[in-house]
Amino acid sequence: MNRTLYGLLWYIAWPFAILRLLWRSRLAPAYRQRWNERFSFFKGPAYASTLWVHTVSVGEFIAATPIIKRLQAEYPNDTLLITTMTPTGSARVKETFGDSVVHVYLPYDIPCAVKRFLQHFKPRAAIFMETELWPNYIHYCAVAKIPTILINARLSAKSAQGYARFRTLITPMLKELSYVAAQAQPDAARFVDLGLPEDKISVTGSVKFDMSVDPAWHEQANQLRQQWGAERRVWIAASTHAGEDEIMLCAYKQLKTDCPDLVLVLVPRHPERFDAMAKLCTETGFHCVRRSVPATEDDLRKVDIYLGDTMGELKLLYATADIALVAGSFRPIGGHNILEPAALGVPVVVGPHMFNFAEITRLLLEAQGLVQVEEPESLPAVMHALLMDKNKRVALADQALFVVKQNQGATEKIWMFIKRWL
Repeated sequence: MNRTLYGLLWYIAWPFAILRLLWRSRLAPAYRQRWNERFSFFKGPAYASTLWVHTVSVGEFIAATPIIKRLQAEYPNDTLLITTMTPTGSARVKETFGDSVVHVYLPYDIPCAVKRFLQHFKPRAAIFMETELWPNYIHYCAVAKIPTILINARLSAKSAQGYARFRTLITPMLKELSYVAAQAQPDAARFVDLGLPEDKISVTGSVKFDMSVDPAWHEQANQLRQQWGAERRVWIAASTHAGEDEIMLCAYKQLKTDCPDLVLVLVPRHPERFDAMAKLCTETGFHCVRRSVPATEDDLRKVDIYLGDTMGELKLLYATADIALVAGSFRPIGGHNILEPAALGVPVVVGPHMFNFAEITRLLLEAQGLVQVEEPESLPAVMHALLMDKNKRVALADQALFVVKQNQGATEKIWMFIKRWL
């Protein structure tokens, strides 16, 4: 497939993109809003110039936030444009930066939409996070001589195999990129194998190691634990996807036999699932308290499951835990950011599917700072052993925190590359 055929397929797929938005809006009504942006029809006058950062959703935006703040500080006369693909990402941008940046949804990679987007915002540089590779955006930026930089770049073996089937599309796109800052050497090797020139890539590490810890999180977390009962043990299952919640609830039910004081903090990945999870927890027979709903002291004392149904508070909820299970790893999703609980000094457990964080997982496993469960059926036994062994939990947390500190500094390295193009 070449780029011409790729563009033609996008024109054919246009009606299906609308149907997909409607389908997703069944559970997340925000997907019904701001369609004009997704097809590159913008209100107001065009911009004279912008610095453009694209982050697909919440996780990528959080990782890019230090870079965005540096851009604001060092280029105060430039308009910062932040694009995302999801309503949750949009909400986080507005919560973090308010009106100090311009935010829109990234239009689909349809040639006419891409051209309108570039004409309206006139970026003088484009910064993409992690795996956001869109052939038409990269091509038309190259035509307009707009530098395109892929930062914190990762490319799993699985994704590389998929891209390899479309080399006639992917290789020309990679050659048109200005620069790539890869998380690890295996990522860099896969990009080069697909056709990226070797002189266009450097290994800088992952900016996710550079997460700062707010002391207020620990203070607020301690207050929550006092409300639940200071002596109670706490397990958080974070960023769960459909099919994983049932695994967590089954394990929790078994653990309650020997750990009757155990509190499960359950945090679904997507907000459209909050109500369904609250219902499931109640139907399973547990006393469920939702963070979004004010609760009495008696309710908090009796809580079995504390449902994290708010946005932007995951780090606070991690800080409450004795053990953190990072989900998206018990289904072939690829896992989520395990460095957030590690940086907070919380021991981490994951499932078998961590291909999106393969290098970080390898580093933590080699340092004995992570427990990986290969089968869901093994989860109760693994959790039981950790809950009963405080020394093991402390050792895991200490080793993980050591790895985090040893690998910090990627943000500064990436910043130096970005400055070359501004």
